[in-house]
Amino acid sequence: MPSRITPPPRAVVFDLDGTLIDSSRDIAAAVNHALTRGALPTLPLARVKSFVGDGARVLMQRASGFDDHDARLTPLLADFLDYYAAHATTFTRPLPGALEALSELGSRFPLALATNKPRQTTELVLATLGLARHFRVVVAGGDPLRQKPSAEPLCFIAEKLALEPSELVMVGDGPQDVLAGRAAGARTVAVRGGMAEEERLLAARPDIVVASLGELPAVIERWSATVSD
Repeated sequence: MPSRITPPPRAVVFDLDGTLIDSSRDIAAAVNHALTRGALPTLPLARVKSFVGDGARVLMQRASGFDDHDARLTPLLADFLDYYAAHATTFTRPLPGALEALSELGSRFPLALATNKPRQTTELVLATLGLARHFRVVVAGGDPLRQKPSAEPLCFIAEKLALEPSELVMVGDGPQDVLAGRAAGARTVAVRGGMAEEERLLAARPDIVVASLGELPAVIERWSATVSD
């Protein structure tokens, strides 16, 4: 639990992939499609999952082993994005407890989304799964902000909601979510079992760790009942 003095939560910000939705099979299919087109070896699902969280370009850089300045990365990324945009919700579904947490918390707090996923596929997934209605603000990859782990997405969301960043709770399954929340001065909740390896997630030092989103409303309720922890 946080040792700093913080105000009660007034809004909750969620990550998307691995936190609210299981999109791993669709992402892996798109990655391997692009790798095959590029005459590169395909990767198992677990390996692809370990690369997710820092945006599409970094994902394909890790999957290919290319340097960020390698000219081959650009067509590889384009193949990934084209395929993923056309197959973004073939297997993707909300994770257990996600819809219930969004409904319960959304009745008490404004909710926002901060994802490094490209905006085109973010909006497609949210619309197809009926999730878009839950969020007052959505920040996605490609927006004119630095991506998580930068604090910029959370600071932008706080400004849009007329709040201080310290009044937000950042909920995510990856270290970049926790680090973004910490950088913004927000409370952080790490969700086990998502895309990131647990060791990396815990090393980011979240304020609290939950096994599923089903535990989240009770955590927010405890934090709401006091000005400090």
